[in-house]
Amino acid sequence: MINEQIRDREVRVISSDGEQLGIMSARDAYKLAQEQDLDLVKVSPNAKPPVCKIIDYGKYRYEMARKEKEAKKKQKTIEMKEIRLSPNIDSNDLNTKMNNARKFLAKGNKVKVTLRFRGREMAHIQSSKHILDDIAKSMEDVATVEKAPKQEGRSISMVLAEKR
Repeated sequence: MINEQIRDREVRVISSDGEQLGIMSARDAYKLAQEQDLDLVKVSPNAKPPVCKIIDYGKYRYEMARKEKEAKKKQKTIEMKEIRLSPNIDSNDLNTKMNNARKFLAKGNKVKVTLRFRGREMAHIQSSKHILDDIAKSMEDVATVEKAPKQEGRSISMVLAEKR
């Protein structure tokens, strides 16, 4: 809230250079701000009494946007990478897929390993579960199983996360 929008009876006022001016009525504080060609901005509405600061509102908004942008930059997003396999995959192909998974994990991403079944392969779901178990066992040194293998329709998937 700024200027006339502040409807509180009493507010604690802080000047533009950070000096406390004390508790006064919102009207008096607004007049004080007008004399300095600045705005009265409610900085802490939950305090008793609310804290208002005499500052340039445009500059204040710009500073807040910049701080938010900086905070966003420092955040690290974790992506989910997917590796798709079929039940009749050859050992060399499996090794290639596992190397890719290791690269993804090294970059800090999570890896979803999906074993897809098509047509007649649906009859042999139980005999193909060992593939995901083998992957989990061979990736033990760099990854932990975050979500155990689970069947979802025509596929079985599990999620691997980097070991901490």
